[in-house]
Amino acid sequence: MPILRAIGLMSGTSMDGVDVALIETDGVDHVVQGPPGFRPYSDAERRLLRAALSDAKGLVDAADRPGILPQAEAFVTRAHAQAVEQFCREHGIARESVDVIGFHGQTVLHRPEIRLTVQIGDGEELAEALARPVVYDFRSADVAAGGQGAPLVPAYHRALVMQARAQGRDLPEVVALLNVGGVSNATILEGDADPIACDTGPGNALLDDFVLARTGEPFDRDGALAAAGQVDVTVVRTLLAHDFFAAAPPKSLDRNHFTNAAVSHLSTEDGAATLTAFTAEAVARLVPHLARAPGLWVVCGGGARNPTLLAMLARALGCDVKKAEDFGWSSDAMEAQAFAYLAVRSLHGAPLSFPGTTGVPVAMTGGVLCQLK
Repeated sequence: MPILRAIGLMSGTSMDGVDVALIETDGVDHVVQGPPGFRPYSDAERRLLRAALSDAKGLVDAADRPGILPQAEAFVTRAHAQAVEQFCREHGIARESVDVIGFHGQTVLHRPEIRLTVQIGDGEELAEALARPVVYDFRSADVAAGGQGAPLVPAYHRALVMQARAQGRDLPEVVALLNVGGVSNATILEGDADPIACDTGPGNALLDDFVLARTGEPFDRDGALAAAGQVDVTVVRTLLAHDFFAAAPPKSLDRNHFTNAAVSHLSTEDGAATLTAFTAEAVARLVPHLARAPGLWVVCGGGARNPTLLAMLARALGCDVKKAEDFGWSSDAMEAQAFAYLAVRSLHGAPLSFPGTTGVPVAMTGGVLCQLK
């Protein structure tokens, strides 16, 4: 397959801003990572997105835009255009040199059990604003076919591990990549087999919401609050009793699937420690569902910057836990890079999801291409 230059855009469930990344790839196992970028959301912009999450709860049609959603969708599109423009200026990238842009949008509802997933953001408007082809709406085809629609990043995780092995990197036979964003998801890679993947449970979302409510800060910086607190083991056990953790992969979550009400009676430090432990123990609950336990977990996403979480993961998993940076990968840019990679695969008609990652009946492609007019 030809090597294309692609920009990927990701605004995750943590709602902290727009991640931007440039890669050159054939959509298979050739990946050259370019620079990352970030366009942060202001407090007012995050409030708008949180209002959109609330107004989206009753959606039954992906095309509906009740309440604040039209305003939020216009903002998401505009913010992503600004992010690309700023990124290209900062790095001296001519936009016409970019073959395709992968635009994930902002998830406001994810309910695959009723075959519904909604990412706001107008792909056609973005393509017009940037004068580049845009691939968007990555999840809908998978959900319509009966898949979970998430996670989609495993195809990119596999490419990175394939490339690392080809470059002579000594890796265990079974490797797991764990993305800790608002929701955590894991990819299990063994040999040449198709990936196995699923959401593992809450990532940063519960903790971020809790810390914001208690302190006004958007997250637990460096895991400092959690490090100062005590884990309430009873609360963690109660949360882990949820049916989700007994289910085998593939499986996925909406950001609002869990709440932090269970720690409302705890101090700020103890609540942060307990929610962090819940995230780590939820990952460990996946291992019994696997044929073979991974010998290495590589953490990316915002959670990779939380040393308290990394320590709890190492204890819960009982094996080597490293950060993406230890392999020359980017924790922060991983998902944005993935959607650049997936955009190229979509152009080639290659699979984005697999039975073992989303539960879709057969490996299938996805995404909607908006060509230049």
